Amino acid sequence: MTKARVPEGAEPHPDHEGWYWWGGWRDPDSFAAQIGLMLYRPGEDERTGVVRMFPEERHLNPGGSIHGGCVMSFIDMALFAGAFCAGMERAHYVTLDCHTRFLNRGRAGKPLDAHVTLLRQTPGGIVFLTGHVEQDGAPCYAFTGSLKRVRDPRQKGDDDRK
Repeated sequence: MTKARVPEGAEPHPDHEGWYWWGGWRDPDSFAAQIGLMLYRPGEDERTGVVRMFPEERHLNPGGSIHGGCVMSFIDMALFAGAFCAGMERAHYVTLDCHTRFLNRGRAGKPLDAHVTLLRQTPGGIVFLTGHVEQDGAPCYAFTGSLKRVRDPRQKGDDDRK
């Protein structure tokens, strides 16, 4: 793990050695905060990152599995954190698409680890990614997705609809 691949603003997590987080940056009432604690670290090579969430009972569907909407939200967020660990240019991005394949049931009480691989970044700001999510070393979900670099919407004069 090289320090250079740790995303800007990341801090080592005090309770999880080798893992990073952005601290308490999220508004606790935001949609993203509903996933709970999310950690990340560079992967085994320079094109990968690993993102971890800790599923709880509140993340389950009535059948006792992690709710599909929760899984897809986690994967969407993991695309970003994992890609930053894999060397994606630091900028503002939006999700263009995300395809998820459900391979096995995820359960509460054990971490989910998303292994994200950056396949390509275009000069125009499109990023292509792929990966899978494991629980206890077994694959539960597979995914592909793409992101697009856009102007930060908090900057004046931004309107990508034109």
